[in-house]
Amino acid sequence: MEEAEMQLKVKKVTDKFTESLYVLANEPSVALYRLQEHVRRSLPELAQHKSDMQSWEEQSQGAIYTVEYACSAVRSMADSSVCFRSIDSLLRNSIATRERLGSTITPQSKNPPGTS
Repeated sequence: MEEAEMQLKVKKVTDKFTESLYVLANEPSVALYRLQEHVRRSLPELAQHKSDMQSWEEQSQGAIYTVEYACSAVRSMADSSVCFRSIDSLLRNSIATRERLGSTITPQSKNPPGTS
């Protein structure tokens, strides 16, 4: 009988202990405390990630601007080829005309005509 009584008492103690642990683990204030601790531990890391992301965004925007500017410059250079072809053609025509006339370009005198 003593063994049966001891088993009964042990079962009651363990049941009460288990119930107490369950209540303690599931009590709202404990849950809020755990949530608060989680936020306290996670917040600095999240703030650092946010700061890093903002910095990366600024760097990315700068790089995008640089690439767009470079592309614009390349497009402008490609568009200017028409002007260079026109200049080349005009220079060739001028040289050919000068050779046909057989004249040379002479520098103008320091004093314009009619002045002494």
